[in-house]
Amino acid sequence: MTNTLENKNAVIYGAGGALGRGVSQAFAAAGARVFLAGRHAGPLEAVAAEIRAAGGAAEVDVLDATDEAAVEAHADAVVARGGSLDVSFNLITRGDVQGRPLLALTLDELLAPVVTGLTATIVTARAAARRMAGQGGGVILHLTSASSQGSGPMMGATGTADAATEVFMRDLAADVGPSGVRVVGLWTAAVADTLTDEKIASVAGPGAPSAAEVDAMLAQTAALRRTPRIAQVADTATFLASDAAAGITGTIVNVTCGLVLR
Repeated sequence: MTNTLENKNAVIYGAGGALGRGVSQAFAAAGARVFLAGRHAGPLEAVAAEIRAAGGAAEVDVLDATDEAAVEAHADAVVARGGSLDVSFNLITRGDVQGRPLLALTLDELLAPVVTGLTATIVTARAAARRMAGQGGGVILHLTSASSQGSGPMMGATGTADAATEVFMRDLAADVGPSGVRVVGLWTAAVADTLTDEKIASVAGPGAPSAAEVDAMLAQTAALRRTPRIAQVADTATFLASDAAAGITGTIVNVTCGLVLR
């Protein structure tokens, strides 16, 4: 992956999270100048410090990815500072609630991941697409869990939120393709090194299994008998963002280790 993103400017929304950190580091290692965006400065600064210590280029910008005016202004600032906006990847947390039947969830709990996820997707993708179309190309990435294909019981609105994101992004790919802009998704789920007991409890509620128990259970259902890792997702995203994937758009790459076979 060395230098596959050389001279590229990449914005990662939600870069302070575990997956955002891994993707940001992979993009920087591949030569990109990364713009780390999120609502809290502390985690972003920590990621930036790690990237700079490894010889990469990183900048930190505090903003809310659902705030259209802020995202549009930030996109302009990226172009002003870097000369272009070449890659955009939205990895913010949507607020999914799982572990309870659909009939037991409140309307707010069902709507939150759909509204937050789709709003951030639309706002960040359109801001990127506008700049990319004007410069003749770029790559917009998105990530879902494949729950749009049917997520099973106790998964809340995760499948609904995934489906909304995927449909919008396919439509966007058709719209902006003639301008040289690619739109590509990744499916992943149960990324082992992002799981913590606290995260699982926040999603599934009291009595939730431990992170180790969840990982072991899911690994047994995966075709590869293991769950994906951050580095595998990040390496796939780096490839898709690069010119080596220039023929790929309007589709989703499966990085689930066979948890989903579609």
